[in-house]
Amino acid sequence: MALGYVNKLLSSLPLRKCLAKVSSEQFDHVGRFRILVIGRSSAGKTSLLQKFCNTTEPPEIIDAKGEKLQREFHSIEDELIFKKNPSFIFHESPGFEAGSDKELNMMVSFMADRATTTKLGQRMHVIWYCISMSDYERPILAAEEKFFNGCNPGSVPVIVVFTKADVMKLPALRQLMDEGMSMKEAKTRAGNVADQIVNELEGKIAKELDKFKYPPKGMNQTDADCSPLLRCTANVQGAIELQRLLISTQQVNPVLNIEYAVRR
Repeated sequence: MALGYVNKLLSSLPLRKCLAKVSSEQFDHVGRFRILVIGRSSAGKTSLLQKFCNTTEPPEIIDAKGEKLQREFHSIEDELIFKKNPSFIFHESPGFEAGSDKELNMMVSFMADRATTTKLGQRMHVIWYCISMSDYERPILAAEEKFFNGCNPGSVPVIVVFTKADVMKLPALRQLMDEGMSMKEAKTRAGNVADQIVNELEGKIAKELDKFKYPPKGMNQTDADCSPLLRCTANVQGAIELQRLLISTQQVNPVLNIEYAVRR
């Protein structure tokens, strides 16, 4: 689809009215799309959420009483909301990288409560488990093993998100120089080699996770573009209204809104 045609569609009044109507209908029926984000403290979770909501500002943290909190003191029950796109509510499981039973039990209880509630808007709609490529030497630790072996997500789909893939350029550069390549030449080829390393690592991690009792429903690498993660999140939704809500309120890829509007 040509960029000029896309811009023309986005600026058209009928399309804007259509998207606004769809978004309003889904918002009224479901509420807001809820995402639980899990990962080590260095996994780039905040950067991922900012990118997904098309903002650089930190989220507001709201507790059950509707009061704003400081980020250092939030719990998994608290809601993280970005002003740029308040249609999404994020929950984060802090301290889970330690793999402690206390944190695990807290998460299991939270997931069970959110998975069984009768209100669709209060349910957890998807779980993003972030694995940073900066931890490529030990991507699977006790925390991951306990989660994928001990946490039954029920009907809530789990997607593994690979973050910080750009850090693989350094080991790629070292590999090329170890093979006798000059620094200048290695720099020109490091990007392609880094992509190969990431793809191989993702394959190894996928095979390892598939051996666990509750493997993820999908995997995605997020770098400069969150569109693949958005599509994957939409595809694993069992309820069509959740898929529609996700697509109609996202700000990552306007072309997806057009595709949805055309289908409608």
